[in-house]
Amino acid sequence: MHDTKTRLLKTNFPDLNRSKLDTLQVNLGYTCNQSCKHCHVNAGPKRTETMSLEHINDILSFIENNKLEKLDLTGGAPELNKHFRHLVTRARKLNVSVIDRCNLTILNEEGQQGLAEFLAENQVEVVASLPCYSKDNVDKQRGKGVFDGSITGLQKLNALGYGKKDSGLTLNLMYNPMGAFLPPSQISLEQEYREKLRNDFNIEFSNLYTLTNMPIMRFGSTLVSKGEFDSYINLLKASHSNENLQTVMCRNLISIDWQGFIYDCDFNQMLDMPTAINQKNKIHISELNLSNLQNTPIQVGEHCYGCTAGSGSSCGGALS
Repeated sequence: MHDTKTRLLKTNFPDLNRSKLDTLQVNLGYTCNQSCKHCHVNAGPKRTETMSLEHINDILSFIENNKLEKLDLTGGAPELNKHFRHLVTRARKLNVSVIDRCNLTILNEEGQQGLAEFLAENQVEVVASLPCYSKDNVDKQRGKGVFDGSITGLQKLNALGYGKKDSGLTLNLMYNPMGAFLPPSQISLEQEYREKLRNDFNIEFSNLYTLTNMPIMRFGSTLVSKGEFDSYINLLKASHSNENLQTVMCRNLISIDWQGFIYDCDFNQMLDMPTAINQKNKIHISELNLSNLQNTPIQVGEHCYGCTAGSGSSCGGALS
C-alpha cells in the first residue's frame, strides 16, 4: 500500500481551492458487516476502529457553532458505531439534514432491530449501496447472500415510505463498477435499475448515483495484484474533464476520521493526506476555525482524476 500511495501522490492534477463549507462527512469507524472488493476504506468485520462519544460530541459542537446544514455519515457501516443513534438524534434537533450511507444488509443484522424505523422517524436520507441489479454481480463483489439481504433491506425501507413519491423520505441508490472501468451514463443506468427493481421486486427509489472506483486501499491492492493499476490511472487521466473541477465534492465538504481529524475528502483520509491548513500537524475538529478553511488549497493526487473522469464522480453521483 505504501508504494501505491507514493505513486498516487506524484501528480499533475490541477490545483484546487476550497469554497464555502456546507457538508461535514464523518467516518464513524471501519467496522462493517461486509468486506467488499471495491471498498476504498478496507472496512470489514475484523476492523475495530470506531469514533468515541467524546469525538461525536465535538462534531455536534462544531455543527452547532458554525450552523452547518448537512451531516453525511459513512464508515464501514456507520450504524455499527454504538453512538450512531445519539448522533443522528442530536443532529436532527439542530435542524441538520442527515445522510446515512447504508449498505442495506445492516438493516437485517442482529442488534439492529428498529434501525429502518429509526431512520424514517428522523427523516434521514438513505444512500444505499447496490452496485448492480443482478444477484450474481452483487454477490461476486460484496459476498454471498448480500443481494438477497439488500433486497430485503430495500423492501423494509419502501414499506416505511422511503423512495415513494411525496413521502419526504429519500432513498438514493449507489452504483459502482465491477472492475477497472468508468460508470456508464447515470441517467440511462437509473432507468435500467428502476425498471428491473420495480418489475422483479416492486421496489421504488428516489435517484441512482454512479461512483467511480478509487485506486486506493482494497480496490487499489486488487488493481496492483492484477497488473491493472497503471492502466486504470491512465484511463482516469485520459477521461479527465476540466468542467468537473468546479463541482467536485471536496470544494464544499470536509471529511472527519474516526479520531476526529479533518481531511479534504474520504479518499484523502484513507491515504493519510490531511488538509493543508497546517502542514506540520493534523487538525482536530475541536480545534478547527472555519475562517481558516475558506480558500485554502486542497490536497490532490492521481486518485483525484477518479472524481473528474468522464461525467465526474462524487458522493452525490455524477457531476455533469
